[in-house]
Amino acid sequence: MARSAASLLFPTAVLLLLLLALRVPSPSQALTLTLVNNCPFTVWPAIQPNAGHPVLERGGFPLLTLTHRSFPAPDAPWSGRVWARTACSHGHGGHFSCATGDCGGRLECGGLGGATPATLAQFSLHHGHADFSSYAVSLVDGFNVPMTVTPHEGKGVCPVVGCRANLLATCPPHLQMRSPAGHGPVVACKSGCEAFRTDELCCRNHFNSKDTCRPSSYSEFFKHACPATFTYAHDSPSLMHECSSPRELKVIFCH
Repeated sequence: MARSAASLLFPTAVLLLLLLALRVPSPSQALTLTLVNNCPFTVWPAIQPNAGHPVLERGGFPLLTLTHRSFPAPDAPWSGRVWARTACSHGHGGHFSCATGDCGGRLECGGLGGATPATLAQFSLHHGHADFSSYAVSLVDGFNVPMTVTPHEGKGVCPVVGCRANLLATCPPHLQMRSPAGHGPVVACKSGCEAFRTDELCCRNHFNSKDTCRPSSYSEFFKHACPATFTYAHDSPSLMHECSSPRELKVIFCH
């Protein structure tokens, strides 16, 4: 019996659809962000997007010791920063505040930045021709907890970067930040810029270029302990690593 025209066209149509599916590039694969607290105390991670990008996880939450929290990264390009707030509490009248990294006295930062000094993880996700995720750890604004960034299942150059050393124990006296102020324990280590606020140390005005912004003895303290971090404003651009299509980026506090 002769086959109908429709039955002859059906396999051809299916084949064409399969060929088209093979030729069309797939969208960026799902990327998970995971924040891990290995510190022996609770931290309050904060997440701040760069201008024009959405706030993730309402910008902040508590993370108990030896726990983690995972959430999907945006499918579209996104950039921003992550840091840990420490010694947070609801004080008089229920006012929430943190000894380090405070974002305007809010539990959920909602896009606000944090008070320095604080260790920062910086990200630029889903960019470039190979779905790059760029990441780095910065001590330009000082240090409050050890932190590393670990990519998983990425292609290309995907190192673990960050600062594993506890610099609170070795922070020079003139960079120490104590809480309560003046007589409490050291809770953070200031940058030279924050401690002395000079144009040279802050790379401002005449010093705001790669030729005039130079490392100082203060930035070298951080660099010696944690070479795979940014330690001053015009530090080496190569420290911002590009990893193609990772499945997960893990920020570990006290790694």
